[in-house]
This record gives sequence, structure tokens and C-alpha cells, in this order.
Amino acid sequence: MRVDGKTEGLRQSMSWLHTWSGLLLGWLLYAVFFTGTLSFFRNEITDWMRPELHQSVPDAGTAQRGLDAMQAIAPKATTWTLSLPNERQTAIEASWREPGAAAGRAGTQRTTLDAGTGEQLQPRETRGGAFLYRFHFELYAMPRIWGRWIVGFATMLMLVAIISGVITHKKIFSDFFTFRPRKGQRSWLDAHNATAVLALPFHLVITFSGLVLLMNMLMPWGVQTAYNGDSNAYFSELRGNRQAQAGAGNGNTPREGGRANRQADAAADTPVAMAPVGPMLEAALQQWPTHGVGSITVNAPGTARATVELREGGGSSLVNRGAASTLLFDGVTGEPRQAPEAAAISWPRATSNVLSSLHLGRFADPLVRWLLFLSGVVGTIMAATGMVIWVVKRLPERRKLGRTPHGHRLVEVLNVGAIAGLSVATASLFWFNRLLPADLAGRSDWEIRGFFTVWALCLLHPMLRPHRQAWREQMLLATVLLALLPLLNGLSGGAWLPQTIAHAQWSIAGFDLMMLVMAALHGWVVWWLVRSKQTATPSARKPAAAAKPAAADAGLLAPHAAVASTMERQR
Repeated sequence: MRVDGKTEGLRQSMSWLHTWSGLLLGWLLYAVFFTGTLSFFRNEITDWMRPELHQSVPDAGTAQRGLDAMQAIAPKATTWTLSLPNERQTAIEASWREPGAAAGRAGTQRTTLDAGTGEQLQPRETRGGAFLYRFHFELYAMPRIWGRWIVGFATMLMLVAIISGVITHKKIFSDFFTFRPRKGQRSWLDAHNATAVLALPFHLVITFSGLVLLMNMLMPWGVQTAYNGDSNAYFSELRGNRQAQAGAGNGNTPREGGRANRQADAAADTPVAMAPVGPMLEAALQQWPTHGVGSITVNAPGTARATVELREGGGSSLVNRGAASTLLFDGVTGEPRQAPEAAAISWPRATSNVLSSLHLGRFADPLVRWLLFLSGVVGTIMAATGMVIWVVKRLPERRKLGRTPHGHRLVEVLNVGAIAGLSVATASLFWFNRLLPADLAGRSDWEIRGFFTVWALCLLHPMLRPHRQAWREQMLLATVLLALLPLLNGLSGGAWLPQTIAHAQWSIAGFDLMMLVMAALHGWVVWWLVRSKQTATPSARKPAAAAKPAAADAGLLAPHAAVASTMERQR
């Protein structure tokens, strides 16, 4: 009994810890999960938000067309780099460095090329998916360091909530296969348990790896101890391999020697015709039949010293993030050359790469990326149901009081604004992307201002409307805005959905299809809310005060119950 008493005391304390650690920053964690989940497809979101690129359709001649365009754009450049179209990108992203350019990104110039014509494209100014990605760990509307500290602290509480939740629910795994609809608080707990257990490994990995990515800011003592307080030495070792690779073949290495060497250099720099890249691509496809060629780098283009380096597409690994198999060719003759061996990766960088690759999903092929996305959706639902449980659990107390305490009302308002309101604001971000003039100065900032303005209005709205009505109205608005996005895309200069499917432009088609799926989910919630209001009409024999909370429970519970049941069947 004594042991049991201790066990029960532990579970009770864990329950208290789980409840308050989840509630105090629950709305922030929901936003972090929501925007982080969308960030798995930030490249696709960015492509959709630049309709000027939608008519770019790649074909077999895309690579050669891009190199010919670079010959006209930057004939004297020391390097050209072409990122070729793939399932996540519809146009050619080109960059180059001029002689004497500054080191690093500052000296790199960039442009976007049409994959079908090689012409330069001028996409509209937008942050695209990068805004959602940055928001999920920097919060945007404050100095970056403060945003990261706040998200880091919230992530710590998230880890605490996960661990304490597992301890609190001693039958959490068996309850995963149980769902009891129309049981008020019990139904909410069943839905919360199901979504928590379904993606529990994902929740643990994504939370822990997120903390590790912020480790140098949150807990710098390990690095300071291991490197005797010289954190620069740690970062130097962490980035050493990358810097070594960046310094190789950039065409800016000083050359020494006498007159003979200068004459040899002059001869080597005499303009010559480049070999066609087609045979090189065919040789690469024989070695990489699955992924093909992802990018092309030309060093000393248009000269006798020219080399062409082909990198495999989708060849990233967990340990050496961004690394891929490479093939090297002579740029003039087209003959294969021996590619230099990659430098050995340091263990700090290997460890950092594994954790960051797991968190960001950069290693993932399309199928794995969709699995990560769906796991993120489950985590988002878990966070949402947890916040609603707090309200539902306190309904009996409200019935006894005969009123709603101000604290309970505040949680209700924040639940509507944070959950439904974020969906409305995100859909509005995409609408602002198309409705604002393409040549508007600072238009990317105006898109983001529109996002936060709509979200603020969604937080104000439930203060002025009854709780259930606010849920229904915001969910309905989100449904309409999301459902009309594919139509808006075609009417505002983008490619129509049938066209993108026919041309296998999956970055654009996938976005439109996902918006339709999200619209269907939000519409489903609206339908359940309306249906529950009709089926939960209080009987004349029941007191109205007791019937109203019951109707509210049924109305809010139904969509989450259905989600949990669907996920269980899919499992």
C-alpha cells in the first residue's frame, strides 16, 4: 500500500505537471507545431507563391538550355551552379561568382531561369515557405534571439509534457485502441491519447532534436568545457569540411609563378567552346537511375580549364547532410575525370547533421516527407485536443457556479483564436500573396503584416461571439479560403491544377491538392459542429443550464473524435 501510495502520488504530481506545462504555453506550441509541419513543404509553398514560375516546364534539354543561358548572362564568371528542376522545384535556380567577388554568399549572384526556354524570370517578392519555417522557431515579430529563447523554453515544456503524459496515463497504449464517443471529457481524453501514441516516436525525436538545434544558445556549457571556452574553435571544426569544399575550385585561388606560368594561364583562359552536357547526363543516369542529376557546377566556364561537376539529386545522408555522389568531367572534351575525394567529416559536424537532418527532414524522399508531414498533423491535433480538454474538464465546476469564470473564458477565447484563427491567418497569407500588386515595394513584408493582422482579428472575434458560434464561423471562413486557393491560383497568373498534374509539376499541384484536403477537414469540422447543435438540442425535461455545456461538448468533440477514429483505421 505504501508503494502504491507513492506511485499514485507520482502519477498525481505528473498529472498536475502535464496539465499546466501543456496549458501555459499550449497555444504557442500549437503554432510551432502547425507552422513547423507546413515547413516540411516550404519549397513547395515558395514555388506556389511565385506564379511567375508556374509556366516553367522542364524537358530533356533543360540542363543544356540553362548552361547556354549562363553563357549569355555571366560569360566571365569563375563558376556557374545550376540547381535543376525536380519534384520540389519547377524552375532552374542559377548562381555564379564573378572574378574578385567577396567570399561566401555576399559574392554570389543569383537568378531564376525558365526550364523550357532558358529565359530569366522575375518572380514576385515573397518570403514564401521560409516565413512559416522561420516563424516556427523565431516567432518573427521580435528580435530573433528572444524568439529562439521563447521557443526553446516552450520546447522544454513540450518535452516535459510528453514524458509526464506517458507517466500520468498508465493505460495510454491500451487506451489507444479505445474510443468512446459522446462521453464528454472521456471522449476528449481518448482522442488526445490516440493522437499522442500514434506519433509518439515522432514527438520525442522532433522535440529533442529541436532542443539540440538550440543547444548552443540554451546550454552552451558543454561546448565551453570541451573546447576550453573557445566556442569559435567548435564552430570552426563544425564548419571546417564545408569551408574546405567551398574554397576548392572557386576560381579565386591566387596563382604564383613567373612569366611562363602567366603565359600558360593566359592560354588556359582563352575562350573555348564547351562540350555538350547531354552525354555527361546520360553517363550520370547510368550510375544514378533513381535520383538522376540534381545540380551542375561548372568551374572556369568557357576556358580550357573548365570542369563540369554533376551531383546526384536526392543523395543527402543523415551523417553528411547535403553530401551527394559526384561525377567530374572535362568541360572542353567531355571526358570523365577523377573526382577529388571528400574530406573526412568531423564528429561534431556528423552529430549535428544527424540531429538537424532528422528535425528538418532534409534527407527525406517524397514518401518519407509525407509521413513526416502527417506525423506533424497528428502532433498538431494532439496539442489542440489537449487545450480543449482543459476547458471540458472544468465544465462541471462552471455548472455549479452558474457562470463562466474569467480565466475559463480567456482559455476558450485563446483556443478559438490560436487553433481556428491560425488556419484563417495562414490561408489569408496565401490570398495576400496574390491580391497585393506584384510590383508593390516591400510586398513580402505586407504579406506578413496581413497574416498577423488577420490573426489578431481572429483573436478578437471570439471575445465578441458565443464560444460555439465563434468556432463555427472561423472554421467556415478557413474552409472557404482554403477551398478557393486552387481557383485563385489559376485566376491570378498561376497554373491550373489539371495543367500542373499533366506536366508533373508536383510542387504546385501538391500544394493545391493539400489545400483542398485541408478545406475538406475544416469543412468536416463545421459540419460536425452544425450537426451536433441539432442533435444536442436539450429536452424540455432537462435544465437548460445543464444541457448547454453538454451540447458544447458534443459540438467540439465530434470532429476530433472522427479524426481519432480515422487515424486508428489508417493505422
